[in-house]
Amino acid sequence: MAALTTKALDTDEILALVKTALSWDVHGAGLPAVEDALSMAQELTSYGRGIVEDLRTQCLDILADSEVAVRAQATLGEASRRLYLRPLEGSASPRSAAQRAQNLARLVQSLLRAVVQVDQAQTLITTKGTQ
Repeated sequence: MAALTTKALDTDEILALVKTALSWDVHGAGLPAVEDALSMAQELTSYGRGIVEDLRTQCLDILADSEVAVRAQATLGEASRRLYLRPLEGSASPRSAAQRAQNLARLVQSLLRAVVQVDQAQTLITTKGTQ
């Protein structure tokens, strides 16, 4: 995967947050405290915004009408809507706070997947150019 310029959290830490958020059963008991879920949502939002900037830059180096670029642009469009939602208030329910964190975790997964795909497309272009 291409190196990300955002290092507030390293990739292993953010993947651990994603795994934790996605492990919650939002319809069952045992949800995290609202403050913990909202804090995680804030971290995922911050990390996601950093990935967006890196991904936009990466997309400049591939064909705009390629399948990879079209998928990356769709993911970036979704990120532009979801990463700038107003934060939930501290009075949010545990379920809504956990759902927000889970939705952001899924978005971060999609962004990271797009980064890998665009990086592979860049490598393919570079490889073809040197042959």
